[in-house]
Amino acid sequence: MKNILICLMLVMSTLAVAQSKKKQDQQAIKEMCGCYEITFNFAETFDYQRDYQFHDNYRTKGFEWAQLIKDEKEEISIQHLLIVGGGQIVKHWRQDWLYENTALYSYVKDNSWELHTLPKSEVKGQWSQKVYHVDDSPRYESSGSWVHVDGKHYWEGASDSPLPRREYSKRSDYNVMLRTNRHELTDFGWIHEQDNGKVNRTEKGDELLAEEKGMNVYTKVDDSKCEAAQEWWKKNEQYWADVRLVWDEVYGANPDFSYAESLNDKMLYEVLFALGDEMATADNYNSMEVQTKVSEIIKSYMD
Repeated sequence: MKNILICLMLVMSTLAVAQSKKKQDQQAIKEMCGCYEITFNFAETFDYQRDYQFHDNYRTKGFEWAQLIKDEKEEISIQHLLIVGGGQIVKHWRQDWLYENTALYSYVKDNSWELHTLPKSEVKGQWSQKVYHVDDSPRYESSGSWVHVDGKHYWEGASDSPLPRREYSKRSDYNVMLRTNRHELTDFGWIHEQDNGKVNRTEKGDELLAEEKGMNVYTKVDDSKCEAAQEWWKKNEQYWADVRLVWDEVYGANPDFSYAESLNDKMLYEVLFALGDEMATADNYNSMEVQTKVSEIIKSYMD
């Protein structure tokens, strides 16, 4: 009887520690929300081809509002809105965090993804980060553990992805980016650090051209500096909620899928953004009708 009680106490203690760790993870993820002054910095570091020419460093900055759009025990979602120019709002990337998620899409190449299932034991206590394009199409995702030690709070994950938007229209020498992402909280905000490999993927295998270092620094500022983004989201959040629902249906129906980069000389995001602008000023917004239109648009690119 004594041994049974000891075992029960150990199990309860283990569960309590796991729950405490999970709460720390949730808090760390949500700490990335709010208004930030952000700098994007990328520099190529090593080359692996004799005739490779290093490309110029990339640097830009602006303000970004990170809006919490889902806050559940095992799923947290954050929508990023970039403020550029004279206050113009650009719907930026989205990150979804799922606890102990076993189903992850892997990028192949040429806008193609394959669904992979991981064993539960491999993702125990981990969070997967799913990152989406500006139009909520998939970008990359990976699973990893949040680490809370010595006053540091960070998460790391590695995955393949399409070319970043800063390069996809300028580069044709590589077609897959091997990404290692690190998100770390700081006393001034947080840092998104990247170690990336630029790869040309063919039937013969992967050819590594170069590596680059990325450092995106998010410095917390007063929410009033992102007021324009908050107002934009209020007018557009229903439309993009409907877009996400359609994409969820697409993922559910297509374990592996691909879509065209452009159709009739228009990118998918251009068409979805144009419909979003139209719906933002519509007198009678109908979610079912919007979802039908969005579904037709996305399927046209997939067909």
